[in-house]
Amino acid sequence: MNDDITNRIKIVISHYGLSVTSLAESIGVQRSSISHILNGRNRPSLDFVMKLVKTYPEVNLYWLLIGKGHFPSTSEFSSSPSLPKGTMGESYSSSESKKDSEPIRMVVFYSDGTFESFDAKKT
Repeated sequence: MNDDITNRIKIVISHYGLSVTSLAESIGVQRSSISHILNGRNRPSLDFVMKLVKTYPEVNLYWLLIGKGHFPSTSEFSSSPSLPKGTMGESYSSSESKKDSEPIRMVVFYSDGTFESFDAKKT
């Protein structure tokens, strides 16, 4: 998966005609951080991903993370889900019954800005 997101970051850089330095300056990270991601030394952190998506709104979050969707974004509205009203760090639970629903994915966010995604096993 890491190679895939790295390739999509390279596509973004190419699409906007950016250098590693100019991308780093535009999203507010160190140039070495981007170089390490592109060389496969490090994985992109959640902070890096969110800064990239915020700075370049045509980059669809789902496309960047898992390759689903389009880049550049084909509509004014992203197909990414929106968070419920509130602030980051608050927990959210739905009061609706989930009798017919099964979990399909769980995402764990770590304090260092990285994350892992786990897909449910099909039985």
